[in-house]
Amino acid sequence: MFKIDPAQSYMMPAHFGPRQFSPKSSGWYRDVTSMTARFLSDRDKLAAYLPAPFTVAEEPVVTVTYACNKQVDWLAGHGYNLVAVSAAAVFQGKEETLEGNYSLVMWENLADPILTGRELQGIPKIYADIEDHSVIAGQWHTTASHFGHKIMDMFVEGLREPTSEEVESYTLAGEGKDNPMAWRYFPGISGFGQSISESTTFPSETNLSEVWVGEGRVDWQQLTWEQNPTQFHIVNALADLPVLAWLPAIVAKGSTNLILPERLPRLIR
Repeated sequence: MFKIDPAQSYMMPAHFGPRQFSPKSSGWYRDVTSMTARFLSDRDKLAAYLPAPFTVAEEPVVTVTYACNKQVDWLAGHGYNLVAVSAAAVFQGKEETLEGNYSLVMWENLADPILTGRELQGIPKIYADIEDHSVIAGQWHTTASHFGHKIMDMFVEGLREPTSEEVESYTLAGEGKDNPMAWRYFPGISGFGQSISESTTFPSETNLSEVWVGEGRVDWQQLTWEQNPTQFHIVNALADLPVLAWLPAIVAKGSTNLILPERLPRLIR
């Protein structure tokens, strides 16, 4: 009879044994190209999507990030793309207070990181077809779609190297806020009630080799149930968030490590 070994790490289907690791496996994503577009939104509209004890940060900033991940160690060198949407937020728990970004949704085009991110870290990951970025006449672009219907287009253009003042300002603005956070929610059987409801944080480390700043925007689609039956309400909610002002966009190349021994993913209370 199969029995769980509490010293091992498991994912469903757990009865085939614990997760398998190779000496070559690590948390490093060796080759990452990203685009990030940010905008100021309406505080009250944004707050509608943050569960307690999360609240919108002093500046109601929404961040949309595309990443083309290649040479991923834990995937034996394979890769995938993602589009993530987060809100600047503060977690005010009973035991600690953290400031960072609350994950609203993360689309990925590969099942493996979706499953591990949802089950192990509580990140609200779902599937989409996400194109590799293109660069035409200096304009960077990507798009995401599902069931053959477009979800969004993302554009960044007018790229230039950041000034020393911009680098310093961006560094200072991020101090103490390197805390990606999420709500790990799993419903009860049949989808009603809750089986798990807890808040998490999942730090990472990014080393940038090239960085440019420019102007960015994201064009969301308005979808119907017939076009995207499982996600249309998510896409439409994001499309309805007011854009009060676009902030400087960033294109970057580098590497990312998702496993930091001193800052492993954990519950926050």
